[in-house]
Amino acid sequence: MDLTSITVFLQAAVIGVLIAAPVGPIGLLTMQRTLERGLAAGLATGLGAAAADAVYGAVGAFGVRWFIDGLTQAKTPLALGGGALLLVLAWRTWHAPVAHTAAPARDARGLLGLAAGTFALTLANPATIVSFIAVFGSLGGGRPSLPSPLWMVAGVLVGSAAWWLLLTGAIAYQRQRFTPAWRQRINRASALLLGGFALWQWGQMI
Repeated sequence: MDLTSITVFLQAAVIGVLIAAPVGPIGLLTMQRTLERGLAAGLATGLGAAAADAVYGAVGAFGVRWFIDGLTQAKTPLALGGGALLLVLAWRTWHAPVAHTAAPARDARGLLGLAAGTFALTLANPATIVSFIAVFGSLGGGRPSLPSPLWMVAGVLVGSAAWWLLLTGAIAYQRQRFTPAWRQRINRASALLLGGFALWQWGQMI
């Protein structure tokens, strides 16, 4: 591992943080699940998104043209599917019972299901890949010898995962400060915002 590889890894890690940090449907879900179900559930949700970021990062880093073209052609069904999934999550969040005490850690299968859901939801937004392609193109531009794209992908994964760990850890630490009444209000607000994100995503197809 030479200095160039380390530099690219660190740059990609920063990119992973910057892509994960803005509050969108995934961030909202991660915060709501951490608040309502505990650290393990929230972290599993965030790591599912981090894995999807790494997949998009790999597509951008390796320049997989056929996959990029396929995403472009599948933009409409992906947007429809992603919006429908957001509406389902909004409905469930609105009607979810409020936990009065800290939720116990879920079993591995349950956590895997949470991660898989956000993995699919993140992949259902093909517009994200444009950012990765542009970013990785700039990382490679002007370099006499580009390091292995794996360093870029690893950097994105580590940076994104680090953000979700920091966010869920901070929320879990403050979790007991929220009364059940406040958690119910947050659930309702989260459901409305998730529904709004779904409508906005569908609106982009018009």
